[in-house]
Amino acid sequence: MVVPPRHESETTRTIGVTGEDLRARAHREQMHVRLLWVSAGFCLLFSCVAVKLTIATVLRPMAPEQRQIAPQVPKIPKIDPKGSLAGDYALPQVHRASIVDRNGQTLALSLPVAQVYANPQELIDPQEVAHKLKSVLHDLDEQETAQRLARHKQFVYVARNISPQQELAINNLGIPGIYFEPGEQRHYPLGRMAAQIMGAVDIDDNGIAGVERFFNKRLLVDRKPLRLSLDIRVQSAVREELAAAKDTFQAIGACGIVMDVRTGEIIAMVSLPDYDANEFSHASNDERFNRAVTGLYEPGSTFKLQTTAMGLETGTIHIWDSFSSIPLKIGRFTIRDMKNDHFAPWLSLPEVMAYSSNPAAAHIALDVGGKKQAEWLRNMGFFAPVPVELPEAARPLVPRQWGLATTMTVGFGHGVAEPPLAIVRGTAATVNGGILVAPTLLDQENLDTPATNTSPADQFQQGVEDAALSQTLATPTMGTGAPMPEAPIIPQGVRVLSESNSALLRKLLRLDVTQGTGKTAESPGYFVGGKTGTAEKIGPHGGYLKHVNISAFTSIFPMNAPRYAVYVMLDSPQPTPQTHGWTTAGWNAAPTVSRVISRIGPMLQIFPDLEHASQIDAQLAIPMHPAVPRGVRPLGPGNDPGDPRKLEAEHRATKQAAKRAQEAGTRTLAIRKKTAEENMDE
Repeated sequence: MVVPPRHESETTRTIGVTGEDLRARAHREQMHVRLLWVSAGFCLLFSCVAVKLTIATVLRPMAPEQRQIAPQVPKIPKIDPKGSLAGDYALPQVHRASIVDRNGQTLALSLPVAQVYANPQELIDPQEVAHKLKSVLHDLDEQETAQRLARHKQFVYVARNISPQQELAINNLGIPGIYFEPGEQRHYPLGRMAAQIMGAVDIDDNGIAGVERFFNKRLLVDRKPLRLSLDIRVQSAVREELAAAKDTFQAIGACGIVMDVRTGEIIAMVSLPDYDANEFSHASNDERFNRAVTGLYEPGSTFKLQTTAMGLETGTIHIWDSFSSIPLKIGRFTIRDMKNDHFAPWLSLPEVMAYSSNPAAAHIALDVGGKKQAEWLRNMGFFAPVPVELPEAARPLVPRQWGLATTMTVGFGHGVAEPPLAIVRGTAATVNGGILVAPTLLDQENLDTPATNTSPADQFQQGVEDAALSQTLATPTMGTGAPMPEAPIIPQGVRVLSESNSALLRKLLRLDVTQGTGKTAESPGYFVGGKTGTAEKIGPHGGYLKHVNISAFTSIFPMNAPRYAVYVMLDSPQPTPQTHGWTTAGWNAAPTVSRVISRIGPMLQIFPDLEHASQIDAQLAIPMHPAVPRGVRPLGPGNDPGDPRKLEAEHRATKQAAKRAQEAGTRTLAIRKKTAEENMDE
């Protein structure tokens, strides 16, 4: 038996082990290579993710999707170094257009907000949810909110009108069952400024007052800002002076208006007391009350301007006529002047206007006649609401029957009640060449859509006739280096007065300031013209309140080239030592107008012209006693067709004749009836 050598088997085992090791080593190397490739793949993948995240979060961050947060979160505005977007920029996430003044100053705008609501059935712990919400909404009543969230409902409002920052903060809390509803909130950045004009919107963002209501559809459909005719600088100045006068004379209310007599654009309209437009729901009725268009007041002697214009235009009176200032009896009442003992028994027409005589104005009205007087006032728009873009415009109070007493009292501004804007409109028509313009709150220069300045009431058709202003309206220069426009704006509207009579009335209005009751309204270099008006206030139960007045002054400046009407009214002013116990317009409303004109003139690019003052005053001068043309018999002593005694006698005679005719007709009918009955019997 041959036994193999030992070293061969060991060698063989050694070689076998070595082969296994080689195979294991090769397998491990293969696995290492695979792991390296996998690692490289993961490194590449993570590198791509890192690059993508860097781009998305650092280099080019992505905006949040609309489904992630409510759509009212504003976009980052574009850089606008030249301010080209000022006044016309609208947030893309709001629907109601903003409102700006004629210079682009924002008066009203909508801000993005959100409404927070919850589905209580999706909440886990209402108490914890309320506690978390309290950390963002500090005014939230935590206990009450927790009780509401515990109800078995699917919808509960948590908070309204929260800011986008609060919305994001609540969203970051990650509370299931809390949702957001986009919305917008109206904001008035100037607070009290023009509050009654702005009005307000309701919770659904629909206008409920003021221009917000009048232009509600326009503001919701067209996102372009609505540009008003208001100049907020002038508005502020008028408000300050009016508030000072109201406090000085302890009046219960006041109003002021500035209007362009050529275009009807309302530059300022103030009513006091007023309120913060952002707090409309908390304002009192008196604060919301717009005295300029809703308030109805007896115009007093400011209406004598209309009486004079009516007499001149109808050809009934002339500048050289005279009228009795002797007190007139109407039943148990007497028409007299406050200072009639200082007047001559007969006053010329310039004196009637300058001294503001009530009996003389009544005589002029009687000369014209009640029928023509009513027709004149109707044509001047005093029988209908003023056509302005405010739904609060009130319908005037006018007599239903126009008898002898009505004709006389209306002649000096009693027996009718008109809003102040109607007085301003009528004043403008007497000085702008005789055109009745429609007052408007829209900026006409930048108007790209037809003005919606008609009212539901009967109004005149605008643009019936074009009127060329007289030469005095076209060429004057105000101040040094401030020429008036070469091509004057021609008023558009119905012609109610001839240019010659308009020029004459401008002189009479200037006379009232230089030598009449409106002396305190003078503002050097501005050639102010106007008419005072003081009327006793009517009490809540009817009847006049003694020593309680409505004091007003309606004015125009500059009178040599009429541009702006300025009106001031004080409701129930009290006497002061400076007024010597008087509460008439010449002591309170007129000086307020003077201060207003001095402040707003430069704002309106009209500067005082002191250099040519003597020449301009000479052009506007009119004698107190104009000469009577040869061969003309003027109205006056011995020629007084408006003598109420004569008219009353004629009226009685007419009534008696009518009564006799009626009785005769009745007797004739009785005879005919009797004859017919006898014939039937036969």
